[in-house]
Amino acid sequence: MNKNEILKLVDHTMLKQVTTFENIQKLCDDAIKHNVASVCIPPSFVKQAKQYVGNNMKICTVIGFPNGYNTTQTKIFETEDALKNGADEIDMVINIGDLKSGEYDKVKNEIKQIKDVCKDNILKVIIETCLLTESEKINMCEIISDTKADYIKTSTGFSLSGAKLDDIYLFSKYLSNPNVKIKAAGGISSFEDAELFINAGANRLGTSRLIQS
Repeated sequence: MNKNEILKLVDHTMLKQVTTFENIQKLCDDAIKHNVASVCIPPSFVKQAKQYVGNNMKICTVIGFPNGYNTTQTKIFETEDALKNGADEIDMVINIGDLKSGEYDKVKNEIKQIKDVCKDNILKVIIETCLLTESEKINMCEIISDTKADYIKTSTGFSLSGAKLDDIYLFSKYLSNPNVKIKAAGGISSFEDAELFINAGANRLGTSRLIQS
């Protein structure tokens, strides 16, 4: 793949706590210039960013980020607010404690409720693979396959590590719903890395570094 083909699959990301709207404007300008899939930004900047880019770029934001242990009602409010402000795509973090407690129906129902709010807007479900066992990752493939979520996503980029190729291979093997796509995020720092993840089965990449490469 050439660089332009790879960039079309990128959520150009800026989620650091020190981010300013000036940073977001530069991110959006670069995103439009390089024709990426979306910009992934903090919820507080969604309304300004949407006004800034209009229909020239998709706006993605994060929900329950980065730890995932907000209540479901809080995540629902966050999602409704983000969509009202102009978000096109939502990346939500699961409640990892519920997963580890075996509360699989609770995890599934939360995803379903968020997707109900999203309607036709894309929902990506962040499972934070670095904190999960292999069996928990497989369980999440099964859970997400049984919802209407659009993507399973590896990582927030704010935990112990980011995307691993082995996790993409695992997702590809255990996702039983062909409509669920894969997003790899965290630690993808070169076009060579990006192509490896795409070849492993990733349909979307979350990264802040490719455009500087």
